[in-house]
Amino acid sequence: MQDLTETGITEAVLQQMADTPDPRLREIMAAAVKHLHAFAREVSLTPEEWLHGIRFMTEVGQACTPFRQEFILLSDTLGLSRMVNILHDGRAGTVGTETSLLGPFYRDDSPRLSLGDSIAKQPGAAAGRREIGLFGTVRDETGGPVADATVAVWQTDPDGAYDLQAADPTAMDWRAQFRTDAAGGYWFRATLPLGYTIPLDGPVGRMIGAQRRHGCRPAHTHFLIGAPGYRELVTAIYYGQDPHIDSDTVFGVSQSLIVEPQPDVPGSPFPELDCVRFDFTLARAVQGDETSRVGADPSTLAAAR
Repeated sequence: MQDLTETGITEAVLQQMADTPDPRLREIMAAAVKHLHAFAREVSLTPEEWLHGIRFMTEVGQACTPFRQEFILLSDTLGLSRMVNILHDGRAGTVGTETSLLGPFYRDDSPRLSLGDSIAKQPGAAAGRREIGLFGTVRDETGGPVADATVAVWQTDPDGAYDLQAADPTAMDWRAQFRTDAAGGYWFRATLPLGYTIPLDGPVGRMIGAQRRHGCRPAHTHFLIGAPGYRELVTAIYYGQDPHIDSDTVFGVSQSLIVEPQPDVPGSPFPELDCVRFDFTLARAVQGDETSRVGADPSTLAAAR
């Protein structure tokens, strides 16, 4: 046995893990150990600092519930979710619409509505707010329509909060699932969403405060679109007049996803409303495309414990 140094300890750990049967697990864990050890050496990490980090990660886990996913929020605010999305986009066999973040407020079982319906569940929920129409076509890489694709949408209510943040988080509103028609079309009503501050009452919020970051997300509407034979598309459209459009605290905005509702949009199924037309392109599925989600319904992750 040899005494371990600050560099020798890394090799000792790698040697112990060298017989990991799963080659991908072996590759990922070896890289993780190398980078974690290099990080500790670079900042000359102290025991007190590392214990503080352990407490932070423990608190992040303890903050997770069936209605709140603090680890996804942490991944988003560190830019890691966006990094994984960028890498995933780069592996696509064909070019599709740019991805964005699933976020911590997605739910699997949103209600199925008919094309043209409003995603506001309660009658009058949009009263006094700017109602808008959203429509477009889901296409393949050749421009052909993708019929019967699932289009899940969700956004904040007119006060800038998700239903999961409400007093009764089991109640659903401002989210829905649609199916495209034979021409690949989708259309529905919503209100212009508000930008919002991410939850700051937990460990991630304290981190954001310590870093003097504003913690704000620009107004957006989430989309998750899927069809057999295609990559699942996780994306969002962002409303360009929001003051935080250039400083999203979770790095989700791309220029190609910025929109603005306009009157008299050609082909609009809602001529009385300002509308956004946004056409989505689905990339063909390739091996390894089992999922493209950096995130999940918080209830499914809680149930997996």
